Amino acid sequence: MTARFALVDCNNFFCSCERVFDPSLAEVPVVVLSNNDGCIISRSDEAKALGIPMGAPLHEQARRIRENGVRVFSSNYTLYGDMSARVMAMLREAAPSVEVYSIDEAFLGLPAGFGEAEAKGLRERVLRWTGIPVCIGIGATKVLAKLANRHAKKNKAQTGGVFDIDRCPFADLLMGNTPCDALWGVGKRLASRLRGLGVGSVLDLKSADPAAIRKRLGVVGERMLRELNGISCLELEELPPQRKGVIASRSFGSPVEDLDQLREALANHVARASLKLRKFGLLATRVQVFLCTNRLRPDERQYHPALGVSLPSPTASTADLMAAAGRLLERIYRRGYRYKKAGVMLAPLVSADEYQPGLFDAPSRESAAVDKIVDDINRRMGSPRNPVIKRASQGAARSPKGWQMRSGRRSPNYTTDWHELPVAKA
Repeated sequence: MTARFALVDCNNFFCSCERVFDPSLAEVPVVVLSNNDGCIISRSDEAKALGIPMGAPLHEQARRIRENGVRVFSSNYTLYGDMSARVMAMLREAAPSVEVYSIDEAFLGLPAGFGEAEAKGLRERVLRWTGIPVCIGIGATKVLAKLANRHAKKNKAQTGGVFDIDRCPFADLLMGNTPCDALWGVGKRLASRLRGLGVGSVLDLKSADPAAIRKRLGVVGERMLRELNGISCLELEELPPQRKGVIASRSFGSPVEDLDQLREALANHVARASLKLRKFGLLATRVQVFLCTNRLRPDERQYHPALGVSLPSPTASTADLMAAAGRLLERIYRRGYRYKKAGVMLAPLVSADEYQPGLFDAPSRESAAVDKIVDDINRRMGSPRNPVIKRASQGAARSPKGWQMRSGRRSPNYTTDWHELPVAKA
């Protein structure tokens, strides 16, 4: 069991990634949008100061954005994923064990003697080598580290972005001023139940009777209480749990009615999903395809079909999965509907290393070899967004199509695409 933990959290991560390669964005309000440029999902500190809410639809903030010179970007998940990998690689060099919790957060199991001074050095090193600012919270447990990180982020001027709650003389005062719903893992429903027990602050929960909390809230509540008292109940998960399924879907940039366009969109989704299977050494045993019309348009005819089929034998072959998905699409497609989304789900999954073929299973060595060649070439010469080699069913032209997402404000893939590398001029 690790003695101490740290939570490293990248500040305004998507906005910070945009700033790394564009110096003109420094100290300028910046926001990043969700898929199809719909809602605001990341805000710089300057944008927060303007009162721009998280999750607000872009059109509702158009006037405020225009009047304050806010820079607006479409999501660039290829860039964000690569920058995240760089930050996580640095964290693995600094700590003996790392749990990547999300794209912008990681728990560290700290080596002996690691304190605020070492954390500040790590924070400066990450900023210098990647350009990404982070905040670090340190505690005897994961819940305390998460709470410490919250204080470090909210009070950067006082903490310098690093806070060790175990060494803080006013830790109980801090907990007393922190509502329970600010705790990691406490949502609105659990917070309401806690208030019903007279537990309004984090300190109230820390001081509560463990037996009473377990009786009313179960083992999850008691575990949280014990973590607040410095008793570690949650270990680091260095190896992510095996995926139960893979879903690939996107909302269309504009409604799609044509079957051929739906086939092309679905083929691209299957290509992405099968690539994930091979990346994690998994095989799909079943394919399900679904379509959706726009639920937010009640004036239009609604249709939300889904259909699945079990595969003759588990596979990660792009060709086999595309063929199965294409047949399912033809069975559920209906003319006269304006489709907003299409997608594919591959589940359940089995490990490729542990799968034992049956006596009559047809081997797909030829398809596996083709997939490996295509994956290798695309990894070396292309990018996930613009692969060099595609199946014909994915569409050959690079011109915008109705099923593609709107992303008119997307920044270049500075780190993963040879054609979009930044150019320095002296």
